Amino acid sequence: MSNTAATDGRARVAVMGSGSWGTAFALVVCDAGNNVTLWARRPELADKINTAHCNPDYFPDLSLPASLKAVSDPQEAMIGADFVVLAVPSQALRSNLTQWQIPGNAIVVSLAKGIELGTGLRMSEVIAEAGSIDPGRIAVVTGPNLAREIAERQPSASVVASDSLVTAEAFQAVCHTARFRAYTNTDVIGCELGGATKNVIALAVGMAIGLGLGANATASVITRGLAEISRLGLALGADPYTFSGLAGLGDLVATCSSPLSRNRTFGEELGKGRTIAEITASTRQVAEGVKSCASITELAAKHQVEMPIVENVAAVIAGELTPAEMITALMSRSAKPERY
Repeated sequence: MSNTAATDGRARVAVMGSGSWGTAFALVVCDAGNNVTLWARRPELADKINTAHCNPDYFPDLSLPASLKAVSDPQEAMIGADFVVLAVPSQALRSNLTQWQIPGNAIVVSLAKGIELGTGLRMSEVIAEAGSIDPGRIAVVTGPNLAREIAERQPSASVVASDSLVTAEAFQAVCHTARFRAYTNTDVIGCELGGATKNVIALAVGMAIGLGLGANATASVITRGLAEISRLGLALGADPYTFSGLAGLGDLVATCSSPLSRNRTFGEELGKGRTIAEITASTRQVAEGVKSCASITELAAKHQVEMPIVENVAAVIAGELTPAEMITALMSRSAKPERY
């Protein structure tokens, strides 16, 4: 950790990104007793957070801690930071990292859940490559992280994953509160794949709901989706137990079952007949699965892993299938054993 920590002994945390999840997580680390600076791209938003103690774009009705400071200069946000938390969309992570100078001793934490288009890299790999950060200094926060519930301080549990247990435990201490319970894990591959792929499965569940299908259909998609996540994870060297934990089943269930989930909601609107352009134009939220489905499909093909739900969701997003045709395609697949 940096030797420039605050004189009161509290960690300095920079949260880079003032969207719904970045704002909610900034609230968590404030509640944990740290000195927190939130980077907001727009100066007017930073000013509103500082003066009105709310984020009018995402949580206009929720109060943010008065101790939370917001700035619009990314380098100012990271001055003396012990921890730099990256809360930008997955496909924008590389471009931001190439412009930022992250403090040399800071632990770098990813909140993004995606697979980079073109490279097939997980977010921790993008951070290591684009930011020239040693993997031992990188951590990932994942699990059932519905931002609105966390911002409301509803009880939640998540995973802090890192190749280095020391790093994971260091950040666990920084974000663990009475309402946000953090567990450590050293299976970064499994944790990141679970977080990225569940977004695509949630799109499929949302489409089924939008088409008027019931609980049998959605439960089947969730369960078979977990099987696809596990197959890909095992092919890439993940620990199979990860997928029965918070970063696997926990995140999948929350994202597929809650109307607060942007991916499930996006899928619902697709199922109701709206276009991708129409849905995107109507929200500030980023549904990560819309872009990640293509990169996950490519990753699965590279490792010869069969992922029919992910592949069919990617076909819908590419305009090759309608949601109804996707359901028909999945249901008409040849019969096979549940485990194969």
